[in-house]
Parts: sequence; C-alpha cells; structure tokens
Amino acid sequence: MFNVAFPDGKILPCDAPASGEELLRRAGAARGGVPVVAWHVNHYLRPLNWIVDKEARVSWVDLASSEGVSVFQSSLSFVLTIAARRVLGRGLRVTHSISEGTFWEIVPRPGERRNGEDEEILADKVGAIAAEMERIIAADLPIRAEMTPIDEARRFFEEHERPDKAKLLAHMWSDLPVEMACCDGEHDHFYSPMVPSTGYLRPYKLSKLAPGIVLRFPVALSRGELPEYRPSHKLSTVFLDYADWMRKLHVVNLVEICEAVARDGGKELILMSEALHAQKVAEVTQDFLSVPERRVITIAGPSGSGKTTTSHKLRIQLEVAGRRPVAISLDDYFVDRDKCPLDEDGKRDFEAVEAVDTELLNDHVHALLAGKTVRLPRFDFYEGRRMAGAELKLEKDDVLILEGLHGLNDKILAAIPPQARYGVFLSPLTSLCLDQHSRTSTTELRLLRRLIRDNRTRGNSPEATLNRWPSVVRGAAKYIFPYQKNADVMFNSSLIYELPVMKPYAENLLRSVGEDSPQRGEAMRLLRMLRFVPAMDSRLVPSNSLLREFIGGSIIEI
Repeated sequence: MFNVAFPDGKILPCDAPASGEELLRRAGAARGGVPVVAWHVNHYLRPLNWIVDKEARVSWVDLASSEGVSVFQSSLSFVLTIAARRVLGRGLRVTHSISEGTFWEIVPRPGERRNGEDEEILADKVGAIAAEMERIIAADLPIRAEMTPIDEARRFFEEHERPDKAKLLAHMWSDLPVEMACCDGEHDHFYSPMVPSTGYLRPYKLSKLAPGIVLRFPVALSRGELPEYRPSHKLSTVFLDYADWMRKLHVVNLVEICEAVARDGGKELILMSEALHAQKVAEVTQDFLSVPERRVITIAGPSGSGKTTTSHKLRIQLEVAGRRPVAISLDDYFVDRDKCPLDEDGKRDFEAVEAVDTELLNDHVHALLAGKTVRLPRFDFYEGRRMAGAELKLEKDDVLILEGLHGLNDKILAAIPPQARYGVFLSPLTSLCLDQHSRTSTTELRLLRRLIRDNRTRGNSPEATLNRWPSVVRGAAKYIFPYQKNADVMFNSSLIYELPVMKPYAENLLRSVGEDSPQRGEAMRLLRMLRFVPAMDSRLVPSNSLLREFIGGSIIEI
C-alpha cells in the first residue's frame, strides 16, 4: 500500500502499481474540460502511461500549460510523419512556426538538388495525408516508449534514411540510451514525452500552404481549443527570409551546427550571423529615413527579444546617417512594484500595459516633441521602484527611440502623430530545428535568454524565472503580440548560433533547481533538449552582439 498526493491536498491510496491514466480516472479529472495529456511525478514530466509503485507527489499536465502543448505537439508531429511516409513514400521536415502551428515541407531525396525551389505537396496528397492521420487517431493506437542504446538508435535511423537523426546522435556527448516512440509499427525519436495513445490528439487541423502544409494544434492560451488561423504576410516573409539565409549557410538543423563547431569552433557561423543582423539593422534604418516626417521609432517585442541592444544599434546607424538619436526605455516608466497589477494567479503582472505609467510617458513624449525639457525616470529593478533620472530635450532633427514591451500598444502610440512614427516589432521569430521532426520553440529561446539575463542582472533565481514564465507568456499573448499589426517592419532577433553559446550558462542554472522544487520538471525538460546541443565558446561572441545583452560582456551600455 502507498499513497499518491495531489497539490490540492487530496490523497489517493494505491494497493498496486498504477499508471497516470488509471489515477486520472480515479481522481475524476475531467477530460471534457482542458484535456490532460501528461503528469508530473515528483516534479518530473512523465507520460500518462508511466507507472508509480511507491509514495509520490503528482499533478496533472493539461493543454493550458506549455509542457502539455509540447507533449501534444510532439505526439501529433509523430502521427503526421507516419502518415506522410505512407502517402508520399518519403519524409517531411518542419521548418518554422506559423500562426499557432508549424510549417512542413518535403524532405529532398538523397543527392537531390533543390535549386532554391521547394517541391510542392499537391492538394490531393495533402488530403490523403489528412485522411491517414484521421485513421490513426480514430483507431486510438497506443504510443509506447522504448529505451534504446544510442548506437542501436543511430543504426536504425541510418538504415531508414533519416541521416539527420543518425548524425545528431553521433555528435552526442552522452552515451545514455534514447527514448524511441513506437506506434503502429513505426519508430521515431522526439524530445518530449508522448500521449499514451493517438485518441488524445484532438483537435488539430492540416491544411495546404504552398509549397508545403501547415499543422495546427491547441496552444496554452486556447486551453484545448484550436485557435483561430491568422496568417501574417509580414511574419511569413520573415520566416521565409530566415529559411533562405540558413540554406545559404548550409545550416538546416542542429547537425550542421555540430559540424560547424567541430570544424572551427563555430567562428564562421558567428561572423555570418552577426553580418546578417548588421545588414538588417541597416535596412531598417534606411527604411525609417526614407520618410522625412518620421521622428520617432517605437520598438516593441516580448520579453527576451533583445530590444535594448537593437535600439542601441539603430541609434548608432542613425548617427552614421547624420541624425542624433535619443533612446528611452519604457521599462523606466514601470510603476513601483507594489502598485503593479495582479494576473489571474494573483502574481504581479509585469507584462500588463497597466504596469507602465502611460500617462507620464505620454506627457513626456508630447513635451519632447514640442521641444521642451523633461526629467526622465529611472527604474531600479533591485529596489522595485522608480527614481529620478537625467534631463532630456529634443532638437528639431533629433530622432526619439522608444523601446519596451508595449512600444506598439495603442496607449503608447497615442502621444505620437501617425506620420511621425515608425514601428518595429522585434522577436526571435525563428528557432533552431533539432532534426527534421523537432524544433526548439521561440518561446523556449526567449525563456533561456531571460533565465540567464535575469540571474546575472537582477539576481533572480532560476526557480523564480521559471515560476513567472507562464504569466510572461500569457501577458505577451494578451498585451504584446496583438499589436504586431501596428509595426512597419518585423525584425527577427534570433541568432543561428546562440543556443550553443547559451548552453553552458543555462545548464548550470537549470541543474541548480532542486529535486523538491515545483520547477524541477520544467528544468529537466529543458536540460533534455540541451543535451543534444554542442557547446560553443562564448569568448567568440563579438562584444556588440545582441546575445551579449543576455550573457554579459556587451560593449554597448545596457
């Protein structure tokens, strides 16, 4: 006899080993509400077919959480790849996210030249793939996990013409076995636990978007429902531009990163990535200057997007062009921490626009554009309160740069005449594909950036950052991303090489999360993903790189 304890204090006695599915039925957790897709066992993320046979603290993981979405997405991607191989006789690969979903394209045959053109998946084939997915899901087929020696897994992928996975396993520093997912006679490796059976994989939607397909699924904020499909031409252009650039660099997934590190430590990759960023900043500057009436650049983006460094780089480019720019951080207009509004969990909601003193900001912007002198505030993040800062006055041809989470919010833009402003939406809009079927999410990339930065600059523990992150994500979806529409340009702040550089910093922080911490499961999930990433020497990162905003050592005053 042993007991299973839940966060609400409920205790379930067990007289025999039990799976998560069994306990879910006994506990009466409603599958009709937000679907449960996994569980935490002693703070570790486990599939629902995981067996407990001794005292344990458990909690359910549903589709209202990022972990739950990761489990669902990985499982659904597995089913998609199975169906595609059966219909097309060849594989698919994921390239980027798109409107609450992922974009997939055909994997070229060995030795096949693409000539820059993607092979299109025809409409009838998309329909056939969707029908096969529906058959697999309707059959509610079990998905099992098999621990497989790494050499055996590598040989399997070599024999089944999946060189990306085979090569990645060959580059791994660890000889620990890997977890193979098994369903309907098919095998694959993903970086997240799976749902127990395919019947869990609703709702979803597969649709054609030339030259490939879009797979849509629930996100945390949609709470198990399929969110509205809202494709953005600006956003799609960013993704396509980035994909094209990566192909020119011969970097499609993590394998090529591993090879670059083995070749020269990643030096060439760093130089090329930084050159791309410099080029993009120059292009944004010239676009702004093309309209003489513009006097204000507003930079917005979610937490961890690199707004501060980008604003400084824009300032330098403007100075080169003969203009005098002045940058103001919206963070300095935060209300005192004890006056910050609360979110739905009763925590301080620093992502809310109400956390910014917009009245004071608008007064200052009005005054500055009128040629008056104002005394700027300065927010002390250690003390959690606003203090008096320096005085500022704009001359006639000066450019005002406003950067912060809410730089494109209507309440911020209200103080600026439309003809005088230029909006930039900034985010690491693309992510690194680990292999053909798995990718790091942009949310994960921002989390790792913030984890490192907040520990270094604000003294925040990893547990504190991980605990706050769900609120940060909800806030971005509510207060930041809806205002992308006000942007004149979308700026992709991701760097191809940044995950290998951040790896040592992130691993040290994540390993410090104790076994008894509620954040242990999320820390271990991120560590599992990072074990496939090669480490890159941070000393190779230029002192003016955007990445320095997070890891430290920036020549730019931040």
